[in-house]
Amino acid sequence: MDFTKEYQEKLITAENAAKLVNSGDWVDYGWSNAMARDFDAALAKRVNELKDVNIRGGIFLWQPEFFKADPNGEHFTWNSWHASGIERKMIATGNAFYNPLRYSELPRWYRENVDVDIAVFQVAPMDKFGYFNFGPNASHMMAVVEKSKKVIVEVNTTMPVCLGGTEAYVHISDVDHIIEGSNTPVPAIESGGFSDIDIKVANLIVEEIPNGACLQLGIGGMPNAVGSVIADSDLKDLGVHTEMYVDAFVDMTEKGKITGAKKSRDRFRQTYAFGFGSQKMYDFMNNNPQLMSAPVDYTNDVRVISSIDNFMSINNAVDIDLFGQVSSETSGLKHISGAGGQLDFVLGAYLSKGGKSFICLSSTMKNKDGSLVSRIIPTLKEGSIATATRANTHFVVTEYGKVNLKGLSAWQRAEKLIGIAHPDFREELIKQAEKNKIWRRSNK
Repeated sequence: MDFTKEYQEKLITAENAAKLVNSGDWVDYGWSNAMARDFDAALAKRVNELKDVNIRGGIFLWQPEFFKADPNGEHFTWNSWHASGIERKMIATGNAFYNPLRYSELPRWYRENVDVDIAVFQVAPMDKFGYFNFGPNASHMMAVVEKSKKVIVEVNTTMPVCLGGTEAYVHISDVDHIIEGSNTPVPAIESGGFSDIDIKVANLIVEEIPNGACLQLGIGGMPNAVGSVIADSDLKDLGVHTEMYVDAFVDMTEKGKITGAKKSRDRFRQTYAFGFGSQKMYDFMNNNPQLMSAPVDYTNDVRVISSIDNFMSINNAVDIDLFGQVSSETSGLKHISGAGGQLDFVLGAYLSKGGKSFICLSSTMKNKDGSLVSRIIPTLKEGSIATATRANTHFVVTEYGKVNLKGLSAWQRAEKLIGIAHPDFREELIKQAEKNKIWRRSNK
């Protein structure tokens, strides 16, 4: 069947697409590197014609034009499912907001709880069967399509085609309008270098990983350092089942560490919900049958994760307190990121046969004045969100060691965590633990 006629009939300019937005509408921009771009520029030009337009999406990799046009939020309001560094600054103005969630629930939220007047997002060019690929962003996009009153796609020829299990494409019959975009290259980020601390933490984690394990890596330097150490290790037949696909998986695959041969689900496939990274990574993802793009209610489902043997979940944190509460979203009232799938993978990995979850962090961070502060703290700061509760935390790793908190009493947890804190802060942490009545030195 030839879809050329239907395609031509649905073509529209970004300017005319933006004219479809009315005051009071909820407009969905999609996700990550596929968020609306040409449409965004056109909508920004209508700033003085509109009011109370709510725009929704997550992980902006460029500053949106609508925000530049309306930094005080008088006409447009940004609502983020997961904040990038750019969105963090937007949220700090008080004119953009985070939507708290467990990322695995997002497709259901759209289908049951979320209103969408217009959805507009970037896709790869239509294939001969009439399908547009979501690129590396299957995530929750089919749910967005199903719930939206009007669906507009921006075609971008630089978008990699990411093969999937389910819900990786939208058919032209489900699309109302098509924008042939300016084909701005998909945003790429180069993998950063690793510090000595990152490598120390990575080595402590990698020695816990057996051959045939299945990996999930969170975003950030330390999880990627783990990938780098694995790539140069003797490990073999590893698998991938992750929320976010990152460059480290490409490096491990190219060095023969990842085969998926031992996976107890989706054997031989590297499964992920979304991904962004370097151009090298996008080239690797493009039409690669080894990779499996899938919706996040599959990749992050605790029941799915736990069904995969020897599941290893590796994630960052902002702070952890002496009770074992992990904060990965905020520092006090300062918004940093989002919950994402951290709790899902912490729970799922622990339930997996032979599985382990790791929260990794450097023992300290530097203030703006250059002074060091401990990231292992007596209690979470006022306003900090507990991303993983104290009952769920499994392994915690810093450059000073790793501890398994499962089965430990409050005083044992405090002692173990202080033991992997920076030495300069241990005495003060002991005093605070005594004050909080969770201290009983076992080696008195």
